Amino acid sequence: MAQDQETGNVTGTKDKNYNLIWFTEQALSNALRLEQYIQDAQRDGDDELATLFQKAQADSRKGGDVGKQMLAQRLGAGS
Repeated sequence: MAQDQETGNVTGTKDKNYNLIWFTEQALSNALRLEQYIQDAQRDGDDELATLFQKAQADSRKGGDVGKQMLAQRLGAGS
């Protein structure tokens, strides 16, 4: 359900900035969680699954890095 109004007055942070913060945190959290999944697959000798999780972790790290860069640019500029 889409909202037609900015709700940043509740959090003190514009919705788009809050969303970027949330996205960045989730990407980094996912990269951390995937580390355990990789270790579990490796412990079981499942290289195919470990490789899948490693690729997903790389994508999550990339999303986290891009999110951090955008946060630095946008929030550092006082937006």
